[in-house]
Amino acid sequence: MIRISGIILDKNKKIYMALTKIFGIGRSLSIEILKKNNINCNIKANKLKEKNIINIQKYIDEKILIEGDLRSNIKMNIKYLKDINCYRGVRHKLNLPVRGQKTKNNSRTRKGKKKTVANKKKIIKK
Repeated sequence: MIRISGIILDKNKKIYMALTKIFGIGRSLSIEILKKNNINCNIKANKLKEKNIINIQKYIDEKILIEGDLRSNIKMNIKYLKDINCYRGVRHKLNLPVRGQKTKNNSRTRKGKKKTVANKKKIIKK
């Protein structure tokens, strides 16, 4: 069992893929971390030595925002955008797409489940 930053990594995967389980670390960043610590990327996680795990842990703690710190940082950035009432902040407030996507037909992920609106009955003039 390998634990890095409070996350238990899958011991059967290659180490560069196992590190991606940590929020804030993707494939390219995990490969960079391993290269800085002179560790082969294709080694399975259970074959790592204890000193390598400690080196990876130190590198992540010193140089990378991960897990709770990263999540709170993202939330604070979004809150700042909302507070200054910039365009992106307004879009966040209204739960609409922020990055310029069209909203006429889709954007169901941001808008939520479809809400049907009853049609107004047409008044027939005689």
